Amino acid sequence: MHNLDDKDLQILRILQRDDTVSAAEIADRVSLSVNACWRRIKRLQAEVIEKQVAILDPVKFGIGLTVFVSVRTNQHNEAWLNQFSTGVSKIPEVVEFYRLSGETDYLLKVLTQDIADYDRVYKQIIKAAALSDVSSSFAMERIKSTTSLPI
Repeated sequence: MHNLDDKDLQILRILQRDDTVSAAEIADRVSLSVNACWRRIKRLQAEVIEKQVAILDPVKFGIGLTVFVSVRTNQHNEAWLNQFSTGVSKIPEVVEFYRLSGETDYLLKVLTQDIADYDRVYKQIIKAAALSDVSSSFAMERIKSTTSLPI
């Protein structure tokens, strides 16, 4: 972990909530001069901030279905993983992709318009590589969703 002091963490908490806050406003909130705050922000951007993005409302783009796809395989070799990872990574509707411990080998988060659209994506997933089992769970309601880390 980087050497972050309390001021750095305060700045990061503000930026996680709203990256459009000006350096002057952040400086005021964390009791720093504007120049000192700006330098810290630049250092944090270089060291610990991965991206600065706009987070879009999926519903406003007709993307109303969130699906969690559990994948099991009996293939646990590098060639298979490369094939599966490459295939799944090409599917834009797959927005998160994890390798897990336990009963399920991989978990995918898929965002689609509806069930018919998910069926199209499902067919792409099962073509990516040989799979033992694919199970889909449809989110009924999004209760919490954040990109903020608990720092």
